[in-house]
Amino acid sequence: MKIALVIFDRFTDLDLFLPWDLLNRVRSVAGVEDWQVKIVGTKDTHVSDAGLPIQTMGTIDELQEMDAVLFTSGVLVPELIQDPEYLSQLKLAPDRQWIGSMCSGALILAALGLLEGKEATTYPTRRKMLEKMNVKVVAQDFVSDGRIATAAGCLAAQQLAEWVIASTIGPKVAAQVLRTIQPVGKGL
Repeated sequence: MKIALVIFDRFTDLDLFLPWDLLNRVRSVAGVEDWQVKIVGTKDTHVSDAGLPIQTMGTIDELQEMDAVLFTSGVLVPELIQDPEYLSQLKLAPDRQWIGSMCSGALILAALGLLEGKEATTYPTRRKMLEKMNVKVVAQDFVSDGRIATAAGCLAAQQLAEWVIASTIGPKVAAQVLRTIQPVGKGL
C-alpha cells in the first residue's frame, strides 16, 4: 500500500502531521510491513504556514503510482487552483485510488472535477468558494462518497486517516490505530 500526502508552500502544519503520524502507526500497531506513506510536493522542500521547512520524499509526478492520495490545505490553495500547470500535474485515478482532502484541499479536488455534483466539506472560510465550483457543501467534519473524501477542521484529519485505513485494510486495524491516540480514560 502506497499513500501520498501532498504538500505545497504554506500548507497547514497539522493537516500534514496528524495524518502522517496516524497512517505511519499502521506498520507498528497492525504489523503491516508493505505500508508506505510519503510526503510529496513540487519541490524538494516546502515551508509550512508556521514556517517549518519539510523535505519531501517524492514528487507529485508519483501520484499515479499511489493507492491513496491526501491533499493538505493552506492559505495558497486558492492560487494553486488557478494554476493550470500545477493542476495538470495532478494525475489521479478515482476509479482505483482513495482520494481525500483536508479543509481547503477540497478546492483542489473540485478543480480536478472530483467533487462535481457531490456533497463535500471544507473549512468555513472556503465554503462559498467551493459552492461556486458546483459542489454541495455541508457543515460536517467528514464526508465520504465512494473513493473520495473531504474533511474540515484540522482534527478531522483523524477521520480522514481512519477512512483510508478502514477502506484499505479494514475497520479493525483503523480502530487499533485510533486507540493508540485516545486520551487516558477514553479508550486505553
